[in-house]
Amino acid sequence: MGNTQYQNVMKRGLLLITLMLGLHNGISAQEQQLFDGGMMIHTGYLNGNIEAIDYNAKGMTYGIGGVLRFHISNWFRVGGEGYVSTLTQMDNGSYVRMGWGGIVADGCWCLGRWMPYAGLCIGGGSASTLLVFNGDDGDWTSEPNAVFHNEVFMLINPYIGIEYALTDAVHLTLKADCLTPVTGEAIPTGSRLYLGFIFAH
Repeated sequence: MGNTQYQNVMKRGLLLITLMLGLHNGISAQEQQLFDGGMMIHTGYLNGNIEAIDYNAKGMTYGIGGVLRFHISNWFRVGGEGYVSTLTQMDNGSYVRMGWGGIVADGCWCLGRWMPYAGLCIGGGSASTLLVFNGDDGDWTSEPNAVFHNEVFMLINPYIGIEYALTDAVHLTLKADCLTPVTGEAIPTGSRLYLGFIFAH
């Protein structure tokens, strides 16, 4: 074997060893992340007609919640999530408030520090509606024209998002969803945008 061939073999061998070590370190780092979770705030525009009283509830909603996911593989996660969201109405204390949660499953792809993901939540929740058509939330008088209603609903909630690894353990996440009630009659619908921190372990 000539000197040039020997050098080429050595270079290829070192390159192969380097690649194998890098792959091993990457797999080990991913295996150490057994689960992740965190908190997110959200906002979005909702719209829905409450047929029982012929009222259209619409506007910006705001809320908070969180998620916990277990890493089944390097690209698949399952867990649960739960949120509360309030849609204020008529500037007098009226609202449509929703709390929901369920089982989540998503696929994720690691692209350096970026991690796009897409998944689905299946679960349920409850919606409380208080509408004061004539009155003021700043006094202590009875309101003769007000409606209060509470109902439970089942839902499916597809979502997409992206995480950015600030460190190996702390990620910034941005997510959008479209909560779709399967049951229920007074559930305003629309897309929400979530922003929060995810802590990976």
